Amino acid sequence: MILRNVLCITFGFQIMIFASRPIMTLFASHLGAGTFQVGILAATFAFFPLLFAIHAGKIADYFGDRIPLFLSNIGCAVGLALPFLFPNLWSLFLSQAIVGVSHVFINVCLQNVLGKAATKENRDHYFSVFSTVVALASFIGPVIGGYMSEHISYGSVFLVSVAISVIPIGFSLLLPKLAVQKKEAAKEAGHSFTLLKIPLLRKALATSALVLYSRDIFVAYFPLYGSHLGISDSMIGWIVAIQGLAMVPVRLFLAQLAEKAGRDKVLLFSIITAGFSFMLFPFVENAWILLVLSAVMGVGLGCGQPLSLTTTYNASPKARTGEVLGLRLASNRLSQLIAPLFFGVVGSFGGLVAVFYVSGAFLLGGAFLTKEKARKADEPISSGS
Repeated sequence: MILRNVLCITFGFQIMIFASRPIMTLFASHLGAGTFQVGILAATFAFFPLLFAIHAGKIADYFGDRIPLFLSNIGCAVGLALPFLFPNLWSLFLSQAIVGVSHVFINVCLQNVLGKAATKENRDHYFSVFSTVVALASFIGPVIGGYMSEHISYGSVFLVSVAISVIPIGFSLLLPKLAVQKKEAAKEAGHSFTLLKIPLLRKALATSALVLYSRDIFVAYFPLYGSHLGISDSMIGWIVAIQGLAMVPVRLFLAQLAEKAGRDKVLLFSIITAGFSFMLFPFVENAWILLVLSAVMGVGLGCGQPLSLTTTYNASPKARTGEVLGLRLASNRLSQLIAPLFFGVVGSFGGLVAVFYVSGAFLLGGAFLTKEKARKADEPISSGS
């Protein structure tokens, strides 16, 4: 029952996000924003969440997950309504700030609920199913957004996203009120960054940030690159969406694959695959080949988030799981804040193609850095609990 409710909330919420985020940059460009302004817009999604992520985890640990989840889904709907009601650049920036903060609370609470509902034995399965639903939504969302923006309007994408919010808002009220360990949370409370002394946790946070920033840069800048090539909005939506679809089979069989080949090898190979794919985009102008490259990149990026999520939860102190998940999201948002600003400058001076070259190089370099960290903390995922 808990798993079903969490998956329904996740599916509705992620479709809202993935339908609107690629359109956000196209809408901003349509309103006159340049490459650097688009970078600032993408960074706005991460700035305020960076400040609130750890606090969101502490709130979930102390007060429980249901009410913060319910209120955050409402906040997300309000944020997505703004570009429809007020179609200007300022409303896009305000929308990204509100949705970004709501996104952090929703993710922390959902992951915390799922982690508590699962046992040590089936936690890999729970998080794998959770990540698969996210991948499905990341396929469906951009297709919806692409077709609606091309055949109706940019504003209609945000209106439909708000309508979809009824699903996560409704199902969040159906979640049971799980026991909150206030005394244990207070007893174990300390500075959040002391948690970084756990080697396995450091590795998980680095991997998660690396993968997520790469996907964010692709979602933010590929629509501009595709538009520059004369590709239609609906086809751009398909190219972004196919990346999510490619993640589905990878995540369905990820547990078995990691068990047979080893988690570190799977992670290294997947990030290298994504890095090379990223660097090949500027050499291709055919939409169908770009579609294939996006799928290959999706296969590469599909492994990082589920593996790092399970590692993060298992390595967490029992009464501070929400706080650790918040720390994970804070590190993700830090990468999502710095990367768009950095690549906005890169794009302004070197053109859009430079964004793909540099980001691909960062992925490849990060893959080998993760490998070195893996040698220092080479232990099975279930060892930290």
